[in-house]
Amino acid sequence: MSAPREHFSSKLGFILAAAGSAVGIGNIVGFPVNAAKNGGGAFLLMYAIFVFAICLPIMMAEMAVGRKAAKNPVGAYKALAGENSKWGLAGLLGIITPFMIAVFYTVLTVWIFIYLVMTVTGQLDYLASSQGFGEIINNPYYLFSAMIVVGGLIAVILNFGVKDGIERAARIMMPALFVMLVLLVIFVLTLDNAMSGLQFYLIPDVEKITPAVISGALSQAFFSLSLGMGILITYGSYISKQTDIEGSAKLVAMCDTSVAFIAGLMVLPAIFSFNPNVNPDELSDSSVSMIFVFLPKIFLALQTSVGYFAASAIAGVFFLLVFFAALTSLVSIIEVPVSYFIDERKQSRKGALKTVFISGAVLAVLSSLSFGLSDTLTNLVEYGGKNKSLFDLIIDMFYDTILPLNGLLICLFVTYRWKKHNLNLELSEGNKNFGKSFLAKYVDFSLGTFIPVILALIFINTVAKIYFGYNFFG
Repeated sequence: MSAPREHFSSKLGFILAAAGSAVGIGNIVGFPVNAAKNGGGAFLLMYAIFVFAICLPIMMAEMAVGRKAAKNPVGAYKALAGENSKWGLAGLLGIITPFMIAVFYTVLTVWIFIYLVMTVTGQLDYLASSQGFGEIINNPYYLFSAMIVVGGLIAVILNFGVKDGIERAARIMMPALFVMLVLLVIFVLTLDNAMSGLQFYLIPDVEKITPAVISGALSQAFFSLSLGMGILITYGSYISKQTDIEGSAKLVAMCDTSVAFIAGLMVLPAIFSFNPNVNPDELSDSSVSMIFVFLPKIFLALQTSVGYFAASAIAGVFFLLVFFAALTSLVSIIEVPVSYFIDERKQSRKGALKTVFISGAVLAVLSSLSFGLSDTLTNLVEYGGKNKSLFDLIIDMFYDTILPLNGLLICLFVTYRWKKHNLNLELSEGNKNFGKSFLAKYVDFSLGTFIPVILALIFINTVAKIYFGYNFFG
């Protein structure tokens, strides 16, 4: 007889944990970078629209599927579609995807931890130097020492389970993350020329709303909210029937969007303050470059006004902030395959963690070697007219390509296999008035009509752009 399924202790615990899964590097750096590259306020406006018009219904569908089945993605699809249904393959894709995303996310988290340690030990000038980043990511001692620490932290949190591990960590790290972010925003807004960045960020220029901006905003919103990763299905399986899914999904979306918005208030004014004549088109479209190359230079430049020690302290707070965000996301991502091995393979939590960590660690080590330490892994394959490393391949295939496909599959599943009346019945649990609301009617309509079409277009365009070098949206 299987042990009773764990649950979050409260609605707040679930919201903080789900928000922790959504709030990550993409919010704190990826969102500001995309905003800078795509018209500032115009991008912000489209992003907010897409979060609530497209992402919210998908969030609610994933949570409902998870709670109804009380299982991981594989178990959920099988439970609701039938044990021998081919929908189980969609569930398996929902396990493989977060596992592979955890691989490259681990590498990024390791880099962030190295930067945090080097910042607080007085090496900000080295991090801001031209050779700093390249030397760090190719230093085996730094990489593997940091990987042990990061892996250990993740293992400790997940070993304690849902309530005592994931929820407790989220209750500590999420409020701390918000406080640090707000404090950094307050400081940045006192810098010279910060208001220019604020104006660029907050005032939409509708003429800048192009197909490329629309596509970028939708992709950022979808990825930012952890949709298509199996996380919300898994976390949904840990919530009680008394939990209002509609209200919880709204709060998670608002929390995630608020962090992204506030991060923009920090990063864009800092960029304009650092370089008053900055041209947004010249900014790198890479979040990685922004975190590890550009921002250390900004922090070092602060020494002229606040001194080296204070500049290092500010940089240290920033990297601690990003590390907390990365850690909460990584915990949530890894919990998906762990839940699979517990539910489907009947392993203990410790056994499941061992399976996931050993296989994931091997891939993470290989990925960390694909930046020059191993020529084979650095130039692993060629497509789209470019040489790609193992790290690039994992991002392109699982983060960029398969996530929208997973989102499309959940829409098709709840509409045509599980049926929308069953979805509405589940969403009414914990909220007896759900069926009477405008949102209920909107979710019922949108999931079976235009949302799948939009996700299919994103998937097709992503495949064309990444693998064949053609972008339908310019």
